[in-house]
Order: sequence, then C-alpha cells, then structure tokens
Amino acid sequence: MSDPSSSSSPVAPSADSLPRLALVGAQMLFVAFGALVLVPLLTGLDPNVAMFTAGIGTLVFHLTTRLTVPVFLASSFAFIAPIQGSIAHFGVSATLGGLIAAGFVYVAISQAVRLKGTGWLHRLLPPVVVGPVIMVIGLALAPVAVSMATGENSETIGYTQAMVLSMSSLLVTLILAVFGRGLLRLVPIMGGIVTGYLMALLMGVVDFSPVREAAWLALPSFTAPSFHWAAVLFMIPVAIAPAVEHIGDMVAIGSVTRRNYLEKPGLHRTLLGDGLATISAALFGGPPNTTYSEVTGAVTLTRAFNPMFMVSAALVAITLAFVAKLGAVLQTIPTPVMGGIMTLLFGSIAVVGMNTLVRAGKPLTAPRNLVVVSLILVFGIGGMQFGDGQFALQGVSLAALIGIALNLVLPRASEDD
Repeated sequence: MSDPSSSSSPVAPSADSLPRLALVGAQMLFVAFGALVLVPLLTGLDPNVAMFTAGIGTLVFHLTTRLTVPVFLASSFAFIAPIQGSIAHFGVSATLGGLIAAGFVYVAISQAVRLKGTGWLHRLLPPVVVGPVIMVIGLALAPVAVSMATGENSETIGYTQAMVLSMSSLLVTLILAVFGRGLLRLVPIMGGIVTGYLMALLMGVVDFSPVREAAWLALPSFTAPSFHWAAVLFMIPVAIAPAVEHIGDMVAIGSVTRRNYLEKPGLHRTLLGDGLATISAALFGGPPNTTYSEVTGAVTLTRAFNPMFMVSAALVAITLAFVAKLGAVLQTIPTPVMGGIMTLLFGSIAVVGMNTLVRAGKPLTAPRNLVVVSLILVFGIGGMQFGDGQFALQGVSLAALIGIALNLVLPRASEDD
C-alpha cells in the first residue's frame, strides 16, 4: 500500500487481497459492535435491524463519497434520548419518520455547505450553543442510566444483584478504556458487556427462552416509517449537534490518514453521505447512523487506510443481521449490565460538550454566553416544556432551538466579533 501522505487520491480498492479485506473488515465491525447494538437495545429497536442498517448506511456513505474516507457508520448515541422520548409519545413508526426528517436536515446542511462554505454554519451554531446542547444529550439520560444500573427496571433482578452486575460492567469498561493497550483499548464497551453477561450467567439471571424460540436464520424485523408532523418537529433539531460534530470526525480521520477530507471528497459530500445513510437506516426501522470514533481508533492502530475495509465490514454486518439467534442473544443481556455502561457513556457525552466549550476559549461568565448556556442546560435537563400533549416541545429539541434563537437575537460582545 502506498504512503497515505504521498497523494490526495483515494487508496485503490485492489491494493489488498480478498482474505485481508474480509479479516480486517470483520475486525472493524468487532470494534464497533458493542456501541452499534447498544443504541437499539436501549431504545427498543431491533438490534438485527441496526446491524443491517449500519451495513447499508456505510455502503451508501461510501457510494456518495466515492470510496475516499475510511470510516464505518453505525448507531448514533446522540439520538438515544430523543428516540426514547419520541417512541413514548408517538410510537416507533412515527419516530422513524422523524428520523428520516433529521436525515434530510443533514442533506440540507450539506447543500448549503456546498453553495456557501462552512462560515454560516459556525455563525449559526457556535460552540456556546453546540457545547451545552451536547451536554444536555448526555445529562438528560443520567436518571435513566442510574435506574437501569440499580435494577429499578428489572422485575427479576434485585438491587444487590443489579449493583454487582452494573458495577462489574462499569469497572471493566473503565479499566479497558484507561489502561487497555492495542485492540483492547478500542473495545471497552464490548469488554464491559461480556463481563457483565458472564456474571449474570453465574448468578443464573439470564433468560434464554428468546434464544430457544428464535430461528437460526430469519429476516430482521423491519418497521416501516410513518410521518407525524409533531414527531418530525420533535426530531429535527436533534440533528444539529451531530451534524456539527461530523466536521470534527472528518478532521480526526484526516489527521490519521494525512488527507484533507474537507476538500476531497469535500465536507458537503461527507455530510450528504451521513444524511443519506441516516435516511436509509430509518426507512428500514434502524437508528440514525454516524461515523464511529472507535473505528477511527482502529484505523490509527492498524494503519488500514483502504476504504474497502469498511465496505467489507458493512457486508459482514448485513450478513450477521439475518442470524436471528444473534439478535435473541443480545436481547437476553440483563438491564443492569447495560445500565452500568450507560453511566459512563452518557457522562462521556456530556464531557464532549464541556470540552467543546473549553476549546472555544470564550468567557462563560460574560452576560451573553451565561444566558445562552444557562437556558440551554436548564431547559434541556430540567424538563421545561412548551406546548401540551402531542404538540409539546421539550428536551434536546427545545434546548437546541432556544440556543439557536438566543445566539441569533442577543447582541454579540466585542470579543465575539
């Protein structure tokens, strides 16, 4: 394989043999697997469908970007809380319609970037808005994580057993994330789930009846979307923060491969690929897709810069989606095991938002910034609601809209200009 810094052209797909493509592709999927299935397990969607749509979404992305960027797309954490809230209010089918609308937000942003560049995006969504919105995404879920970790949502597992399972999962995840080396450092979520599952087996609290009843091979439980305008309005603002984060993802993978993906294939193409991948996923009943930083870490470790490795991972994911026994096994994972990992996961999302604010270097106690950040956090985390019933605007959606509106209306201080 040629030196990645020697040219801006994509790596030739023929540079690697088929066995190597299959082996490295399977490894990339393994790195992403824990996070990939975590989102559907937490939101009530089908993990086999999520596997299928991760594969389809990755293929759509690479078709859109012409096999240029070595990334794998799978379930987005940013949509966990909105999906949970939307399903509770509108049902699964209407939620999928809202997710399709969120995908079209990506598409619209991609075309605006193509025509106008990225300056308008940074003015509309500065760190003082994006940072606290990302914090809301993580912190709004904190009570859910704690209730799952303590066994409040489990009918068959008591508090003591739940705490042993959740804290064991959390401890292993922490150890692998902080002290792990090589491939182990890339799979902390997988390590935590496996550890918690083994502990649950020893305690005898795993119910294998779904596995016994499942066929070996079956079509995933695809769900058709429907469109409810309230669900669409609920979901659209959620796409804003991940769309902005997408720029950071492209810069990160570009720093690894020494290529400028913002120029070639262009940010407009990568955003378009992300949006079309999310739309494709929702059409089949899967969660929204996003580029995975875990896989970027694996690319850094293995120097596997050929985008065909990601195509191979996508094909493996699509194949595994039809193994019904796999989905049944995933659904036997006890709730406290997932809750222990969620306590770290949702906190880390909040830290990403905090880091966005810190890196911006703006004085948060300045009156304008103080107002914007404070209202985003309190409205988003405190449960503020505008409207009633199916017409209510709340949570991340409300926080994002309030932040954007305040940023546009409030006069800018001299240091912001």
